Amino acid sequence: MKVTLERKNDDYLFEAKGKSGVPLHIDNTVDGVSNGSSPMELLLMGVGGCSAIDVIHILKKQRQKITSYTIEISGEREKIKEANPFKSMHVHINLEGEILPQKAIKAAQLSFEKYCSVSITLEKSVIINYSITLNSVKIV
Repeated sequence: MKVTLERKNDDYLFEAKGKSGVPLHIDNTVDGVSNGSSPMELLLMGVGGCSAIDVIHILKKQRQKITSYTIEISGEREKIKEANPFKSMHVHINLEGEILPQKAIKAAQLSFEKYCSVSITLEKSVIINYSITLNSVKIV
């Protein structure tokens, strides 16, 4: 796997591209106006995107009907020397549709414990937990 980043201004704005060729903007979000996501936001997005794809794939294979899927990922950071890495992340999955609760729970469990390469990559240094709301009822 390979990605490229190209600087787009005299400051911190970069355009990143992977295999798809679809551009993504990365910028310094600390100094006011930003024209892209920060690298730390991208980590949160990576965890969310990876697990969302897994959960949807698993539920579709089980013939569950998903009418809406949103995911919210928050991260808690800590100061270590000059850096501020994540020490924990919480993923909240919001599902709507004709989905059996036990299938939603199992899909999320499989994603975080077996399939999501992003969260598995981070698990040695970041505590990642999750919760699920199904049809406006919190089930985990």
